[in-house]
Amino acid sequence: MNCHDFIYQNSSPQLNSRRWFLRECGLGLGKLALGSLLVDAFAPSTRAAVSAADAFLPKAPHFPGKARAVIHLFMAGAPSHLDLFDHKPELKKLEGKPLPPSVIQGQRYAFIRPDAAVLGPVYGFAKHGQCGAEISEIMPHLAEVVDDLCIIRSLTTDQFNHAPAQIFFNTGFGQPGRPSMGSWVVYGLGSESRDLPAFVVMSTGSGISGGAANWSSGFLPSVYTGVRFRNGSDPILHVSNPPGVDDTLQRDSFDLIRALNERQLGQVGDPEISTRIASYEMASRLQTSAPELMDLKSESKETLEMYGCEPDKASFARACLLARRMVERGVRFINIYHEGWDAHSEVAENLKNNCGKTDQGCAALIKDLKQRGMLDETLVIWGGEFGRTPMVESNAALGRKLGRDHHPQAFTMWVAGGGFKPGLTYGETDELGFHVARDPVHVHDLQATILNQLGFDHERLTFRHAGRDFRLTDVHGKVVKGLLA
Repeated sequence: MNCHDFIYQNSSPQLNSRRWFLRECGLGLGKLALGSLLVDAFAPSTRAAVSAADAFLPKAPHFPGKARAVIHLFMAGAPSHLDLFDHKPELKKLEGKPLPPSVIQGQRYAFIRPDAAVLGPVYGFAKHGQCGAEISEIMPHLAEVVDDLCIIRSLTTDQFNHAPAQIFFNTGFGQPGRPSMGSWVVYGLGSESRDLPAFVVMSTGSGISGGAANWSSGFLPSVYTGVRFRNGSDPILHVSNPPGVDDTLQRDSFDLIRALNERQLGQVGDPEISTRIASYEMASRLQTSAPELMDLKSESKETLEMYGCEPDKASFARACLLARRMVERGVRFINIYHEGWDAHSEVAENLKNNCGKTDQGCAALIKDLKQRGMLDETLVIWGGEFGRTPMVESNAALGRKLGRDHHPQAFTMWVAGGGFKPGLTYGETDELGFHVARDPVHVHDLQATILNQLGFDHERLTFRHAGRDFRLTDVHGKVVKGLLA
């Protein structure tokens, strides 16, 4: 019986008001409309993630890739390219004088005037290795592996401040809400580990401006979000059973919760319920796998000395060693954030402090991966969100002196392994280290090149959301063939 028949048979003409009609028939119409909306809302994401377990199955990329795992060493706060990798003797000659107006025309800065005086390199440089790359004297350990590095001196970004620039580098967009690089990689490749998360995040500093947006899955199913590990002996809080809960009771509880979640998943089809199921199962496995991962007693004395770390003491070097162990155990993407490079004051002291904490660990990671035959298939990325100005920042009111401001126009990163060309110094800035002078590499270009080495056409690794296909590189980016072996 349709609504017209119902009205005709059960009412008089005097009772057929709009209010009566909506009361008697509106609920059914509403259900039909809601059902249609729910189908439209859930269909794309449901198709994209049938189950969280399926999401982590190893997948074939678009073509055979050189790399199968990524270790991303993110130097949050932006290290100074002018004092570490991009030697500019001309700055020493101009020190104390303003830059030429033709260079700074139209430029704006967060804390300094464009006509601020020049600050020359605060440390000496020397050439190293067979490749002859120039490295700052404050990074002696990295100088030992320079022939394994691909140094990119011509990077440029669209973002000027820390949080947007960090999010932009990690997600391809300057605002929160997009999937991170690690999420895209796991979405495309799956995982080779059943007992550890596919995407792990660690932090060894004092805070990350972009926060969790840097490792969020954005509009991808949340199963692809990075899992935060602490750097101490207990990587995940509350992973151990509380007193009075043995393995049998825990297993029975998990089985009951899984049954209830699967029932709800079958009723509403929300893929986030599948993520919840997978999270409970991973938590159970982590009770065994996480302590084993973090126990460095099996590492040789020589290895620990090479990294310069203590087995039970949190440090950047220890995080690097853990990253190698994660790759051995099938983890696909590891982010290590080391914050503290934001040198608005005393850039020399800032660099001394941060290089002292990170230089040995970075170099040891390269050596360790190489001697174990893992470097060719592991992509190691090092760098921050932008560079630092050739001009000095000094502000008595803020207690700042001899610092450098944010500089998005040009900065340096290095990459090792994964099919990038070793011993290469790519690109060039002008004699002041201000603008890119040759072979510019935009952040989207580097993202496209990283995906290429993992076996992906960055234009085809997409996810449909809000009516269109999205990708890590948005609508930009090109693979930089000159960086590849």
